[in-house]
Amino acid sequence: MAVHLHQIAVDTHDLPSLARFWCAVLDWKVLFEDEGEIVIGADETARPGMCFLPVPEGRTAKNRLHIDLAPDDRDAEVERIIGLGATRVDVGQGGDATWVVLADPEGNEFCVLRPRKTLTD
Repeated sequence: MAVHLHQIAVDTHDLPSLARFWCAVLDWKVLFEDEGEIVIGADETARPGMCFLPVPEGRTAKNRLHIDLAPDDRDAEVERIIGLGATRVDVGQGGDATWVVLADPEGNEFCVLRPRKTLTD
């Protein structure tokens, strides 16, 4: 294959805080840090990573792209991630949804899915 997913770029007001939140959620580490960007990942060779970049403006609309997490135990992970600073978000998902929508400390929505074995189950 000629191309691969390298990293996900995330605009933020507080680079260190948001990068460390996602490190805690994903059990990743900071791989590079300066005043203009912070890169996190499982290690330097594992892809994809996440790159946090400073922006002056705040988020004004629903995310056009979001992250889905697939844990072994959805409910336990939801509680753990809320303990790290996430909040529950209602985006219109029904009570029968098999996922939980959360927002990171800067309001970026992401989903915690039921346990999954493949990309299509």
